Amino acid sequence: MARVYNFSAGPSTLPVEILEETQKELVDFDGQGMSLLEMSHRGKQYEAVHGEVLALARELVDLPDDFDVLLLQGGATLQFTMVPANLLGERRAGAYAVTGSWAKKALADARHYGDAYAAWEAPEPAVLRTPRDEELSLRPDTRYLHITSNETIEGIRYPDWPDVDVPLVADMSSDFLSRPIEWSRFDLAYGGAQKNLGPAGVALVYVRRRVLAQAPNALGAYLRYAVHADKDSLYNTPAVFAVWMMGKVLRWLRDHGGVRAMAEAAQRKSAALYTVIDESDGFYDCPAEPRCRSHMNVVFRLPDDELQERFLAEAAAAELVNLKGHRSVGGCRASLYNAMPQEGADRLAELMRDFAKRAG
Repeated sequence: MARVYNFSAGPSTLPVEILEETQKELVDFDGQGMSLLEMSHRGKQYEAVHGEVLALARELVDLPDDFDVLLLQGGATLQFTMVPANLLGERRAGAYAVTGSWAKKALADARHYGDAYAAWEAPEPAVLRTPRDEELSLRPDTRYLHITSNETIEGIRYPDWPDVDVPLVADMSSDFLSRPIEWSRFDLAYGGAQKNLGPAGVALVYVRRRVLAQAPNALGAYLRYAVHADKDSLYNTPAVFAVWMMGKVLRWLRDHGGVRAMAEAAQRKSAALYTVIDESDGFYDCPAEPRCRSHMNVVFRLPDDELQERFLAEAAAAELVNLKGHRSVGGCRASLYNAMPQEGADRLAELMRDFAKRAG
């Protein structure tokens, strides 16, 4: 079987050993004569899988005892609604740092549920970056500051967590469990699974327990974090396949050194590409400010569209696939999530260097 290096931004590459293990277990799980996907989510087989996922999700990030772990459907997009619906109330406002496409969507949804405002917006669209602490403008009535820790489309990240006087809420969809989290600053962190944690279908949410009782009484049951926390994320039928696969990925992360090892690997993989970009004498252009360059999504452009199409074609022929940038911004994008091996980044860097010599 030939496996390509898949640089897709999501759904994204998964460890091949996990895919092979799942293939073996799919038809007959635990000797039960049926798939886990056919079993009751109230049965002991699934409950064991579910419980392990919650435990590993807590262990891998050194989660404090006053946080709950939730497994919710709807991806990070539903969290754009659940965060303000649960945290905003009368006379309280939500601040949003608008760093890119996903932050804009989060703010737009929050405005349906209360007083949400932009604490910072990128002043120069041509230069992509995250704000420094002194640039954040927070009102006195602010309940939380929402950040997007890594903007998948623009290829930027927060190199450090903001140091502000209100709790942080973070959409960490594209760098979840690839960097340590300073929990003392946070009330809530969330992310969809389909980049670093498994296939699409479930969102992982870490929420401080004091937040659970703050939701307005009129809020529907599924939108209330407290309902899911009370039921250990089994309030309704869970996304069984996505949760099962997440458990396998979390075990893989644990067995490969955990979050700190993933952070070191991400720095190495992204550095391999940024070095080629910086040494290309302008042939490759990365629009992200260097201090804010993403370790997960390396974005770059070539001198013109014709060269870009030639480069993408050569990359595909070399089994380096899904390098085309997001349709809203164009260019190229290499996503280097946890399951992407160093060899994949090195192969791409080698092709980029060689292509620049031949075409530059």
